[in-house]
Parts: sequence; structure tokens; C-alpha cells
Amino acid sequence: MILTYSILVSMLVVAYLLGSIPSAVWIGKKYYGIDIREHGSKNAGATNMLRVLGRRAALPVFGLDMLKGFVAVTIIDLAKYTSLFEGGANEDWFYALRFAAVFAAVLGHIFPVFAGFRGGKGVATLVGAIMGVNAPLVLLCFGVWFLVLMTTHYVSLSSMIAGCSFPVFTLISPKVNHVWPFVAFSFIVAVLLLYTHRKNIERLRAGTESKIYIWRPRRVGVPHDDTTPPGQPEA
Repeated sequence: MILTYSILVSMLVVAYLLGSIPSAVWIGKKYYGIDIREHGSKNAGATNMLRVLGRRAALPVFGLDMLKGFVAVTIIDLAKYTSLFEGGANEDWFYALRFAAVFAAVLGHIFPVFAGFRGGKGVATLVGAIMGVNAPLVLLCFGVWFLVLMTTHYVSLSSMIAGCSFPVFTLISPKVNHVWPFVAFSFIVAVLLLYTHRKNIERLRAGTESKIYIWRPRRVGVPHDDTTPPGQPEA
């Protein structure tokens, strides 16, 4: 199969549409009768679902958001093309194409066409998409994320440190440290996570960022106002 411009655009559109599936919004409305974007941090993501509705609501959202990112990237592999842009393909271009799908999926999550272009921050979708590119590096970053979360109980700080560890792991990995699109992408991911969490950085510096305790039992319920309950995170 020859990958032409039209096929490339079609793949990126599909990746964007997959990313646009607003799992948090749909699950919140169907099973809990609320628009999650009107509660907590008003973010349509797994963390805000955990904050407002608890683990039972957050886990499927997290899983679905990861899955749509993973599928958006793996459709590139399923195409089994023989050349890129009707020319010679190489490893660098293949990675570049995958990363284009990653950005399309994350863009869809942040600006979902199926939910009025009001989505989440795209962390779970980004994790799932990168899993489709290089799963071992993602698992290493997840280990960093988990250790920081268990130590500090800040989801936002955990996400930022894990994101910043991604280019570090990339540079020391002999499998991908010679692939310039991968190296460039890893640094872009780190910068993007810092940018999307800039408000969290301000709260961390001010000492007002909320914490989360994953194993602490809590009563699930929808708050009557839009304030964040004590002990819950902003990420």
C-alpha cells in the first residue's frame, strides 16, 4: 500500500475523531446525570472524575482515554504501507507519522468535536498513544509517576515529573536515541505537560494545590457547588 497525502490526512482525521470521544462527559451524563465539566476543576478527564465521582467512575474513563490514544496510533501500523508520500520511507518518517497521529488524538481530547470543543488535558490519551509507539518507555515513566504520587500525593506534580523523565529515558535508550523524531517528540511532550499544568505550578508554588490519596476510602457524591473538596487533586 502506498501512503499518499489523502490517506495520510484521512488517518490523522480518524486519530482526531478517536481522540474526540468524550468518555468523561458521556459517562458522567449517562450514569450520573451530570456534566463533569460543570464540577470540580471543570476538566473532562479521569482526575476530575475521581475528584467528583470516585474511582468507579474514573477508572473506565482513564481506560477509555488511554485506549483511544493507543488505537489512534496503531492504525498507522495496520495500514502496512510500502512507501511514504509515494517515495522511499525510512524509520524516521515512520516515527514522524506516528507522532502526527499522537498529536491529532491529543488535540481531539483537548478540543473534542463531539463535546463542543471543551475537553480535558489529554494526559491519559497521550499515555495511550505513546504506548502504541514505545511501551517500555511509557512503563518507566509510569513508574516515576507512581512513585512521585505515593510520595507527594500530587497528581499534577507526578504527571509533570513523569513527563520530564520521558526525554531522559529516551536519550539513554539505545533503541530510540538515534531517531530524531522520537527525541524531538519526547522533549515536546515534556514542554507540553508543563504548559498544560501551568496553573497547577502556580498552586504548587503557593502551597494551595490539593492532594489525592488513592487508597483512602471516600463517599462518592456530586458536590452542590463547583469548589474542589478538600483532599482532592487539581491536575
